[in-house]
Amino acid sequence: MGTHLITGAGSGIGTVVAERLCARGDELWLLARDAGRAKQLAERYPGAKTLVGDLAEPERLSWAFSHQQVPDRLDSLLHIAGVVELGDVGDLTPKAWNQQLAANLVSPAELTRLLLPQLRLAKGHVVFVNSGAGLRANAQWSAYAASKHGLKALADALRWEESGNGIRVTTVYPGRTATPMQVKVHQQEGREYDPERWMTPESVATTLLTALDLPRDAEITDLSVRPRA
Repeated sequence: MGTHLITGAGSGIGTVVAERLCARGDELWLLARDAGRAKQLAERYPGAKTLVGDLAEPERLSWAFSHQQVPDRLDSLLHIAGVVELGDVGDLTPKAWNQQLAANLVSPAELTRLLLPQLRLAKGHVVFVNSGAGLRANAQWSAYAASKHGLKALADALRWEESGNGIRVTTVYPGRTATPMQVKVHQQEGREYDPERWMTPESVATTLLTALDLPRDAEITDLSVRPRA
């Protein structure tokens, strides 16, 4: 049985990952943005523990954790939460840029920093759920793609830095997935949303858990998964 800390367990891919780990008896620590959300997650996943910390404010995470119990060791840290705001470069404001960089890049870096002692103790695994936008930026995706390109750089650097401590680092690059975030993306694009066109969160969760459950003599560094159609 492993111990895992998950961001984004309340929706989409994160929900499926949390459900599967919970079903097999693993210990879950779930990050929630506020106390109300933490209560909802605790009720949804019996036996899970919660931590409160807002990914929109990475500079406050250290203070928040200092006032709460944190896990003693971690077999994995699963960065699944993310935000998206589309727009042309000529229209995106600094606020839109900063919101996406904070939640998608700076907070994962800060969470990893804060939890490295627990990960080193367990020779754990850090998994970053990135995006196809982390490999290629299309029109109107500049800020989101920049945050995800940065997330790739974070993962690559972390892998080199922590390999001597036995920590594995994996980046998963999902294509379009039928999640609430995808509904928002389609609304911003002005397109009709058809979930049948895209991968299910279950498919992405299977990909993520495959990397997580790989025997210790190997490491999946980068893994892309796309809708078959």
